Amino acid sequence: MTQRRVVIVAFPTAQVLDVTGPLEVFSTASRSWPAAGYPTEVVSPVGGPVRASSGLEFATTPLAGVPGPLDTLVVAGGRDLAAACADEHLLHHVRRLAADARRVTSVCSGAFVLAAAGLLDGRRATTHWAECRLLERAHPEVTVEPDAIYVRDGNTWTSAGVTAGIDLALALVADDHGQQAAAVTARQLVVYLRRSGGQTQYSALLAAQAADSEPIRDLLAWLPDHLAEDLTVPALAARLHLSERQFSRLFRAELDTTPADHVEAVRLAAACRLLETTSAAIEQIARRCGFGAPETMNRAFRRRLGTTPGEHRRHFGGPAAPVQG
Repeated sequence: MTQRRVVIVAFPTAQVLDVTGPLEVFSTASRSWPAAGYPTEVVSPVGGPVRASSGLEFATTPLAGVPGPLDTLVVAGGRDLAAACADEHLLHHVRRLAADARRVTSVCSGAFVLAAAGLLDGRRATTHWAECRLLERAHPEVTVEPDAIYVRDGNTWTSAGVTAGIDLALALVADDHGQQAAAVTARQLVVYLRRSGGQTQYSALLAAQAADSEPIRDLLAWLPDHLAEDLTVPALAARLHLSERQFSRLFRAELDTTPADHVEAVRLAAACRLLETTSAAIEQIARRCGFGAPETMNRAFRRRLGTTPGEHRRHFGGPAAPVQG
């Protein structure tokens, strides 16, 4: 068994799931997969009990006493980011451990700590969708990818908000021991294995839940089951008994995007899901998701995800039964 030592760095007002999500993945992988061994330690700047943003306290050891080298450094996020990013003691020891770590990672707003330590300079990264613009403004030397669940740039991995830390940790297990090890771990935790790094974190489907206008909300809930139908502005406006102008104005007011852009995002999300979980032909998926021709779907993938349907399937797909229809 290869032992891969993991250190999770937290600070006062940490988001507890940023810590416990990866911790449970590594612990479960160690128990469930014979080749996996992830001795894990939770640390903080001064050690002792740390009170999370939820009020829950958890035990930690002092960061200064943690020896290197280690396999994986994980920096959790939290509420009091300004204090954490200004804590030179914290940043010094994050830099020290990162220097000898095989990989350096963050969950949610932990990316701000990595950025403050200079560890994201010239790299691609992500964080919680609501903080991406702040990360861009505060650290222009970082290329922020606001739509990603997680981003890998060399040996540096960053993830989006809260539960994305579980996705990230599963991806790390898969990187170490293969997809089957990650699948066994995910099954034990009763979570989805493949929520891909390229999947948008504040997705078009979540937007449907956030809409205030009942007609728009109902339309957005209806869309995913009717992707192969005519979803042009005239057709959608007619469905709501509105003029095209009224519909487009209401839609943008609710979702801050155009109907066409939203429809393409929903179709893309559906295509990604089918590519990841079925063996259906790309031509079949393009037709079922309303793209029509594979070339149209290919252009959407390149424009929005910087990849192709085939590349997406090779990277995120797995064995699956073919889908009929």
